[in-house]
Amino acid sequence: MLDKVLIANRGEIALRILRACKELGIKTVAVHSKADRELMHVRLADEAVCIGPASSAQSYLNIPALISAAEVTDSSAIHPGYGFLSENANFAEQVERSGFVFVGPRAETIRMMGDKVSAISAMKKAGVPTVPGSDGPLPEDNDDAILATAKRIGYPVIIKAAAGGGGRGMRVVHSEGSLLSSVSVTRNEANAAFGDGTLYMEKFLENPRHVEVQVLADGQGNAIHLYDRDCSLQRRHQKVLEEAPAPHLDPKARADVLQACVDACNEINYRGAGTFEFLYENGEFFFIEMNTRVQVEHPVSEMVTGVDIVKEQLRIASGLPLSITQDDVQLNGHAFECRINAEDSRTFMPSPGKIDLYHAPGGLGVRMDSHIYTGYSVPPHYDSLLGKLITWGASRETALTRMRNALDELLVEGIKTNIDLQKDLVRDSAFMQGGVNIHYLEKKLGLT
Repeated sequence: MLDKVLIANRGEIALRILRACKELGIKTVAVHSKADRELMHVRLADEAVCIGPASSAQSYLNIPALISAAEVTDSSAIHPGYGFLSENANFAEQVERSGFVFVGPRAETIRMMGDKVSAISAMKKAGVPTVPGSDGPLPEDNDDAILATAKRIGYPVIIKAAAGGGGRGMRVVHSEGSLLSSVSVTRNEANAAFGDGTLYMEKFLENPRHVEVQVLADGQGNAIHLYDRDCSLQRRHQKVLEEAPAPHLDPKARADVLQACVDACNEINYRGAGTFEFLYENGEFFFIEMNTRVQVEHPVSEMVTGVDIVKEQLRIASGLPLSITQDDVQLNGHAFECRINAEDSRTFMPSPGKIDLYHAPGGLGVRMDSHIYTGYSVPPHYDSLLGKLITWGASRETALTRMRNALDELLVEGIKTNIDLQKDLVRDSAFMQGGVNIHYLEKKLGLT
C-alpha cells in the first residue's frame, strides 16, 4: 500500500480523498494556495504545504510547485482529484518521471482519450458504439471534403474541437450554407482556447440524454463496470443533478454498452477509475468521450453498488489488483446527487463570502460530501461547488423523497446558493417521471 499521498486539489474532493487515505492507513499531504489555508482537509492532513498565491495558475496548476511539495514531504504518490491537472498527460508524465506514483491512468492513456479524434478511433476499435461522424480530423484546406462529410453524416451536424472540453469549442450547423464559415470560426476559437485547431464532425442528436458508465480497471487484466448514471440535467454543458442507475433504458442496449466499456478498458489496458460518457437517444448509445479520472458524481455509483471508488483508485495505484470482480457488483436501489453551488438560483452569478451558518441534513440514506463549515469564507478564485448532497433509497421514488426532505433540511446562510433551484428540480413533474433530455433544464429556465 502507498505510504504517503499528496492531494493535488482543494475543496470537497480533497477531503474525500483524505478520508479514503485515512481508512487505508495512508499518510496525507495537503497542498493549498494562500487563499485556502482554512480548508478542512488542510486542517486534517498529516502535513500541509502552501504552494502559491490564490491564482490557480500559480498554485493548483503549478506543476513544479506540486512536484517540489511531493519531494520535500517525501510523498510516494500524487492524487489529482478532478479538474485542475487531473487529465493533464504532461503532469502525469512528470509525476512518474520524478519518481512518484500518479493516482490515475498512464500518461499515454490520458493523452489518447483527451484527444477526441483518437478517443473515438480507439472506441470504434474496441467495439464501443459511437456517433456517426468524420473518420478523423477535418482537413484544413479541402472544403469539398468537408461538405461531402457533412452530406454523408446528414444535417444537423456538430463541429467540435479535438482538444475541447467543458462545452467549449463546439458549434451546431443545420445547413450546408453555413457549414464552411462555422468550421472556420470554430477552428479559430479552438486555436485561441486550446492552442490546437484540430476539428472533427459528428451527427448532432436532437434530444438525447446524457448517460455514462463508471468503470474500474487495475491495468493487470481486470476491469469492471459499476453500472450507469444519468446526468442529463445540465446548464451550459455543466451538470446540475445526477442519478444512478439511469432510468428507462433499453435493457439489451444497457447490457451491451456496459460490456463494451469493460472490453474497451481491457483493449486499451486502462488503469484506475474512469467514465465513458454517452448520448442516448431512441434506445441507442453513442460514445462522446472518456473521463480518465474520478468524477464529481461518483458518489451515486458508490451508493448503489457499495464500492468505494477512491479507495479502489488508491489500491490500484499501490500495484494491487481490484478487490472485487464483476460478479461482486450488485445493483442495489437508487441514488441522486444535487450539486450545491455558491451561486444565485436565478442569475447563476457566483456568490463568494462568509458562511454564517451551515447545517448538513441527515437521516437514513443521506450523505453530504462537503468541505464547508460555519465561519468558512468561500473564496472568489475557484469553482463555486460547495458540496454534493446525495440520497439513496431502495426505489427511485424513495431516494427522490429523501432528497426533497434533505434539501429542505440543508441550511447555508450568509451567501447565495442554488438550493432553491435544486428544490424546484426534484419536484419537477417531468424529472419525477425520469428520462428528461439534455436540453430540458435550459428550456425550463428559459435559456433556449
